[in-house]
Amino acid sequence: MTPEHRLDHDIIFGLVEPGSRVLDLGCADGDLLFRLARDKGALVRGIECDEQAVHACVRKGLSVLHGNIEGGLTEYPDGSFDYVILNQSMQEVRKVDCVIQQARRIGKRVVVGFPNFAHIQSRMMMFFKGKAPVTDSMPYLWYDTPNVRFLSVEDFRDFCLGKGIPVLEAHYLGQTKEIHRLPNLRALNAVFVLAGYDGTSDRGKGDEENLS
Repeated sequence: MTPEHRLDHDIIFGLVEPGSRVLDLGCADGDLLFRLARDKGALVRGIECDEQAVHACVRKGLSVLHGNIEGGLTEYPDGSFDYVILNQSMQEVRKVDCVIQQARRIGKRVVVGFPNFAHIQSRMMMFFKGKAPVTDSMPYLWYDTPNVRFLSVEDFRDFCLGKGIPVLEAHYLGQTKEIHRLPNLRALNAVFVLAGYDGTSDRGKGDEENLS
């Protein structure tokens, strides 16, 4: 698939309402933000730590801050954005709890996408070869990976449940389509939609997806 038609981007694109305010944390070269701005009239911003990726975003006409997402969110007021996106970057964050709390404070919805390290291909590679897995969704060798977190679908479900974070939607992705059965075993990637800021002190309350 071309970058513009990555399955995770297609899912997130479908979640965002036209004209929304969107902040992408770890926006890479801005393909998703560009598509949201062009096709949905979204008011988009990004934060990215890779300087070359920032230059690529600027060439697309995007407003992107060169910085670290772990320290650059406190300056935004509550409810500044309709959607805060944390796609394929959470596993590179050291202070995950803090970043998600801040994302929920400044965004009405938080979209979190990550590779599923419990995918059957990864399990088999560890079991039969005894080596750190290298797959399509985790294409790095152990010594040059940017990932500092190795989580599964079940791990993130447990995290949300333990923190009392309402999950509004969850999508589990295979190579070319969504997975609806045994996602912790079969999904290469997952995209969760979390409830965020709603203008009240009871932000963390509400109906939660059945995580069993």
